[in-house]
Amino acid sequence: MDHAIWLIIAAPIYIVLIWNYFNPREGMLFGQRWKYREEPNFTDEAMWFNRFASGIGLFFITIVLVSTIFKPLYGILLLVGLFLYILYSILKLRRKVLDEE
Repeated sequence: MDHAIWLIIAAPIYIVLIWNYFNPREGMLFGQRWKYREEPNFTDEAMWFNRFASGIGLFFITIVLVSTIFKPLYGILLLVGLFLYILYSILKLRRKVLDEE
């Protein structure tokens, strides 16, 4: 029964994070559009960070769900995957910044 509650709570969060990952510009304006008269221009770094934060959130929720439903070993493996994702993303951003200089 607890697993069903976790899944019901996590499903809308998953949907919002996936939508935010694929539409970072719309995700940054979600609930904030009323503040601007014109469409704001977001930098590439801001949109990259928004996608990065969505990816981290997806990983984190998946780790919590898998650790509670299955054995904790799977959660540890996903945690290693999370750190690899963070490392890969930071190295990718670093390469982009160095190429611009």
